[in-house]
Amino acid sequence: MANAFPPELEVLYRVSVAVHRVVRDASSSPHRADVVAMGADGSPTEELDRLAETEILKVLGAEGVDWDLVSEEIGHVSRGGTRTLVVDPIDGSHNALRNQPFFTISLALGQQDLAGVDMGLVRHLHDGTTWWAARGAGAFRDGRPIHTRPWNAKTETIFANLGKNATERSARLAGNARRVRSLGCASLELLMVAQGSADGYFFENATESRNLRTTDIAGAYRILMEAGGGLSDARGKPLDSFPLNLERRTSVFAWGDAAFRTSTQEGFF
Repeated sequence: MANAFPPELEVLYRVSVAVHRVVRDASSSPHRADVVAMGADGSPTEELDRLAETEILKVLGAEGVDWDLVSEEIGHVSRGGTRTLVVDPIDGSHNALRNQPFFTISLALGQQDLAGVDMGLVRHLHDGTTWWAARGAGAFRDGRPIHTRPWNAKTETIFANLGKNATERSARLAGNARRVRSLGCASLELLMVAQGSADGYFFENATESRNLRTTDIAGAYRILMEAGGGLSDARGKPLDSFPLNLERRTSVFAWGDAAFRTSTQEGFF
């Protein structure tokens, strides 16, 4: 990584590499899908998530940083810091456990809410591709700058959550889009918008408890902002004040070009 980047971002990178190594080594274990506990959000914690979180705490200790930790499985860990590291150790864990190549580690460092996230890093745990951004310094994929793309209705591509839990609005949006994709990994789908591979991402489930947590979106949020995109909930309310904790969930509407946002909101909001 470039020397001009903040040393904190270097720490995030080393955390992501360490977790990637653990996930790779565990990939052949017959026990990686074992449920070992209930996560802080009330969902089952698989062995793979536990291994990743253990490695994260190990690296943070070795690095000598005092950041507090908010992680999908173990919840909030107070480490005496003034900043918080928001982690989804395995975003897209169902994909990982089914050998589908769409899962990441998502890391965000900041304070209080999404607007307070100063830097984010997301690493693809299948092939090692890494995206990162620091406030005011642009967004990058493996060292190369990325940007959102201008919207063109003829080439429009969106990512959307579908299935029995998705809202009617999500289904209607997908039904009217030129092309639709769904990966089951929120951070990766947000990054597709950030790097110009898609025009938007829409996630809204009918049951609030099935919507997204800050751990799902915080890392990609800063990258998307620095790449020129925007983010709101499914009704168009900005998510800048969305807290860095596990108590709340939200729907998500991300866009790369404001013209796409305007067109979508006129038709569905």
